[in-house]
This record gives sequence, structure tokens and C-alpha cells, in this order.
Amino acid sequence: MKVTIYFRGSISSCNYDCPYCPFSKNTDSQETLAKDRLQVQTFVDWVRKQADRGHQLSVFFNPYGEGLTHRWYREALVELSHMQHVDKVAIQTNLSAKLDWACDLNPATAAFWVTYHPGQTEEERFLQQCRKLYVQKIPFSVGCVGVKSAFHSISSIRKALPKDVYMWVNAYKDRPDYYSAEDEAFLTQIDPYFVLNALDYDSMGKPCRAGQTVFYVQGDGRVKRCYKDRQVIGNLYKDGLERLSQERPCRMKQCDCYIGYIHMEGQPFDPIYGDRVLERIAIL
Repeated sequence: MKVTIYFRGSISSCNYDCPYCPFSKNTDSQETLAKDRLQVQTFVDWVRKQADRGHQLSVFFNPYGEGLTHRWYREALVELSHMQHVDKVAIQTNLSAKLDWACDLNPATAAFWVTYHPGQTEEERFLQQCRKLYVQKIPFSVGCVGVKSAFHSISSIRKALPKDVYMWVNAYKDRPDYYSAEDEAFLTQIDPYFVLNALDYDSMGKPCRAGQTVFYVQGDGRVKRCYKDRQVIGNLYKDGLERLSQERPCRMKQCDCYIGYIHMEGQPFDPIYGDRVLERIAIL
């Protein structure tokens, strides 16, 4: 089977305190950190064994918080990137952690989904981190939440990044009618696919790869078809991919987040992102 797995362990801590994020400046206990470390190691062990079952895997780490400040996430990325049956391993990160370890990654399979948070880090320091990835030819995208207070920073970062680095903008959806026509035009200059992200997609009963070839796995192995659908469909370690995989039409009224709607059938995203959909790198 060719499968995409989103993995989220027990950590819910971050070294940033963004006002729009519920995990800002959270600090996990040593017990939680130890639990998360074991969960990541157990998952990596499971992935290693899937070579014998003939599975090809793509893995995306999207922790509640920042993972790369923890050694076990860095080690997991390096190890997974060198497994022959792993097509892709990526992580969502603010890129604040040191990158001296990144030279051990396999750039053919490793990738970064990088989020820039104005006010949480100096622009030049963030750009220096991006340059380190760029020089090592490790694929990455850069993005930002499209709050109006960040517009100047979004424009500045876009100008400073290499032209072949794709920059995306997440639409701010907490307030209806938040953007004017001028705002949308500005953000579309930054991200030509911003308007697609600003939409909420009617999804109830519609076909989706989630639950069939895409799975959202929690640290203890519980599997959900989608990160927003709370129904547990099985356990990764007890059931295995073959038993978990079924056609599962969406049970949610709408899908409003990139990591959800990109897996809906009949949407325009496959031609836009191709085999870089996981790390959100558009074909420019």
C-alpha cells in the first residue's frame, strides 16, 4: 500500500507565544515529554517494520507545538529519511531550533513545512535558518497566518526569500468578512493559491482519501480518518494498514484546513502541489 500518515504525539508545548495559537508558551511536564519520546520511537520502529509488508509511506509530523526543539523528533526525521520504503518525511516547524543536525538528513526524502511568526523571532534570524536549508537543498515551504498586522512582515519575508521558495498564506478565518478585496489581492500576490485556502469546502458525504490511504495517528496508536473527525477507526499497531483502509466518505459538514481538504477527491490541488503536497510546496 502507498499511504500517508500524519503523526501527533503527546506534546502540546511551544517556545513561541503567538496570540492566535492555543499552545503558545505551554510547558510540558517531564512525564509528558518522556511519554512523547516513547511514542515517537515506537512509531519509528513500526515504520521500519513496514518494509517487510511492502508498504510505501509518507510521514508528516504535526505536533501540538514545536517538535524540533526535542532531540527525538530530529532523530526520527533523520532515520526515516534514509528508509528505502519512506517516500517523504516532513514536519511542521517554526524553524527556531538549531539546524546543525540537518546535514544528516536525506534531502531526497526530507522536507520542512516552515511557519514564520512575526514578533516571535527576528526576521534576519529566521531568514538565516531558511538559508541553511536552501544551501543544503532540503526542500521547504514558508508560510504565515494572514492576519492584517502581519502584512508588512509577510511582504518583507517574501522579498527576501529566494524566488523558487514557495510562500503560502493561511487565511485567518476566526472573523467573517475579515479581508477586503484589496487585502485578497495583496495576499494573492504573495501566494497565488491564497483564495483556494480562504474557502471552506463542502465535504459531507463526499469522497476523500482520508481513512483509506491517509491516516491521522495519535501518539498511542489510535487512528482517525481525519484530524477533525473525532471517531477512532482503529489502532495502528493492533490493526495494521490493511485492516484500517476503507472507503470513508467525509462525516464533517465542511473542511476548512489545508491538511484536510487536499485529500478530498475532485479538488484542484493535485496538479498544484504534485508530489510536494505534504510539505505544501506548489509547482511554480
